[in-house]
Formats: sequence, structure tokens, C-alpha cells
Amino acid sequence: MVSYFFANPLIHKNVLLVEGVQEVRVIPELIEANGIDWGTKKNPIVYIRDNVGYSNLSDPDLIATELQESGRSALGIVLDADEKPSDRWQSIRNACHKSVPDLPADLPENGLICDAPNGIKFGIWMMPDNKQSGMLETFLACMIPNETEMLWQFAQSSVESATNQGANFTEFQRDKANIYTWLAWQNPPGRQLHQAVMEKILDPKHPRAQKFVNWFKELYGL
Repeated sequence: MVSYFFANPLIHKNVLLVEGVQEVRVIPELIEANGIDWGTKKNPIVYIRDNVGYSNLSDPDLIATELQESGRSALGIVLDADEKPSDRWQSIRNACHKSVPDLPADLPENGLICDAPNGIKFGIWMMPDNKQSGMLETFLACMIPNETEMLWQFAQSSVESATNQGANFTEFQRDKANIYTWLAWQNPPGRQLHQAVMEKILDPKHPRAQKFVNWFKELYGL
């Protein structure tokens, strides 16, 4: 199991900025499950910073400061597309303009990787797949093993039925409701997202997860 307590980011060459604690927990498990040693809690291959929400993550001064840190080799950003992917891309593109002014008008399908003006490698991945609406849970649903597809379909139908019985999650939260319902029916029931990856309840080597894994490996030279 990967430790989620990381070294001081000011002395780490590889940094990843994320929106929340779920990414902090899930991403190391996913990368390790794909054959990359994450390292130790004092010396991880990538320091992941939880920025407690998109508004903090998209602070232009934060991005500029991280890119200017002494000894920095690579900086990545992982964010959720939410309901309007094009709007979210334009928002993070604007936030990066101060430091990386020539980002493309559209986010590349395989994620962004480029060189910042100071030579530091810079990358952006927008969950789930750089083009569709959604979030981390939408991405993780792509890792549901093919042999459990019928159960996955039933979980989604059950969530839909629950809305007819008064379940009051919002439409945007449906992807969360779907995957947590599916996880409730696994052995053991109700594992957390990172545990499901670590224990291979979700398939970390599923072909639909490999675009992100390849983006991560290329950005950080792994």
C-alpha cells in the first residue's frame, strides 16, 4: 500500500497539483499498479499537493510559484472537467497564461505536455479523458473489469431507480453514486477508491486507463 504522506514540495523536483484528497490517494496506487515504484513517504517519485478545490488549484500565482521553484524538473496539474469541459479548459488555460502563455486553444486528447518558458516540463490532464464532462470517479468507472459489466449496468439502473424513490444527489453527482453503489457490492463491500485500485477490484491496467498512465509517465520521465 502506498503511503500518502509526502516530502516537502519545495525540495522535490516532480510535483503534481490536484483538486482533492481522492487524487492524492488514487494516483499513487494506479501508478504503482502499472509497474512504477512510488518510492517512500520521504522520497516519492512525485509529490502530490491537494489544493482543496479548483479555485485554489487554478490560482495563477500558485502555478507561477511552482514553476519557478529551484530544482523543479516537472510540474503537472490534474483537474476535473466537471459539467463543461471546454469552459474548464479555458479557465485553467487562462490561469496558466502568466507562466505558460502559448497553450493550445484545445486540450490535446492525450493530455497536455509541453516545456514552460524556463525549460521545466509542464503538463495538464483533465478528468476523465480530456474531452468529456466528468471527474475522477468517471475516470475510475473506465477501470471496472469487463467481466463485471452486467453488474455495473445493474448498479447504474439501481441508482436511477433510487432517484425515483427520492434520492437527492444532484445529476452532476451521479457518477459518484454509480461507482460507490458498484463498490458496495464487491468483496469486501464498500472499499474506498484507492483501495479498490490497490486491491484490483478496479482494473488498474484496463486499456481505458492507459492514456492517463502514459501521460503521467511521459511527463515525469518514468
